[in-house]
Amino acid sequence: MQSPSLTLGIEEEYQIIDPKTRELRSYITELLKEDHVVLGEVKPELHQSIVEIGSTVCETPAQVREELKRLRGLVTELAAKKDLRIVAAGTHPFSSWLTQEITPLERYLGVREDMQDLAQQLLIFGTHIHVGIQDREFLIDAMNVARYFLPHLLCLFSSSPFWMGRDTGLKSYRTVVFSHFPRTGLPRIMRSWADFEYLREQLVRTRCIEDGSKIWWDVRPHHRFPTLEFRFLDVCTRLDEAVCAAAILQAIVAKLWKLRRDNMTFRVYSSELIQENKWRAVRYGLDGKLIDFGKKQELPARDLVRELLEWFIDDVVDELGSRSEVEYAFRILEEGSSADRQRAVFERENDLHAVVDHLIEETTEGVLEKEPS
Repeated sequence: MQSPSLTLGIEEEYQIIDPKTRELRSYITELLKEDHVVLGEVKPELHQSIVEIGSTVCETPAQVREELKRLRGLVTELAAKKDLRIVAAGTHPFSSWLTQEITPLERYLGVREDMQDLAQQLLIFGTHIHVGIQDREFLIDAMNVARYFLPHLLCLFSSSPFWMGRDTGLKSYRTVVFSHFPRTGLPRIMRSWADFEYLREQLVRTRCIEDGSKIWWDVRPHHRFPTLEFRFLDVCTRLDEAVCAAAILQAIVAKLWKLRRDNMTFRVYSSELIQENKWRAVRYGLDGKLIDFGKKQELPARDLVRELLEWFIDDVVDELGSRSEVEYAFRILEEGSSADRQRAVFERENDLHAVVDHLIEETTEGVLEKEPS
């Protein structure tokens, strides 16, 4: 069995913001057309108020940092030329999905026609992280096991507590909005690559989907690249958070390979059980409890996240050279997630415009030497 390359790729979706009103601004096609950006790096998404970036293939989380710093800087400067700003958060605190424009490209108009109001409502922003795995059977094994840890990471990296001008009471409302789409959420346990291929082929043959790109699971085999793609995260507000998420996911896959190489594995749990933890992560984040299914008991989410960091992946992070990137998670455990920080700003200022200002500042933290002019 071929060992995985463990290469990394990352995609982030940002909000285009009018700094005067702090509202979303439908401007992506004009932004890209006027600045002649190559669509491999910066590209549109379903709504005109979303801009998406995609990194090159990276070997390490340190390279991911440099790529994201470059790309966030590029997009921020492009927006600044039009007196606009960029925000990385899973939802906008108060802009309405009812007034957003769909990007007039065939793919997105097709999604709008197919999904109707569900597409219009999909005003959400995510982070997608790819980990290179060339052996298809190990890729499926890794997907089956890695599902267990997705709620732990959602607690760390949630960034969408507000929706349509309301505090939803949740830490990741983006997760709820996306769940309205078909073929989303946790995948079931797959028996093999052939099992996955049979499902994909049946969906294509019966015209449910054109290709595997419309299987929108929380984690999935990518339809074109030899990667396991993690799609469950709200977009990370701080650059350091995005790098940390990539480092942890790379380390999880590396640890699963190490176990597989030594003829061991981590127990695979059913989607129904993991879904209970996912709901707790969506609702309470780091302030709640997750279930340790091995011990069959609830434990504080922070304790189980620390167990992931200190017990499960600690023996591989030095081999990967990513200890500093992984250990940024301990800062999040102390300071709270982006969702926690946004809510703290609102409780202090009682103003969602102040939350947007806070997000603009955090999005460019560690990216720009100075504020865009």
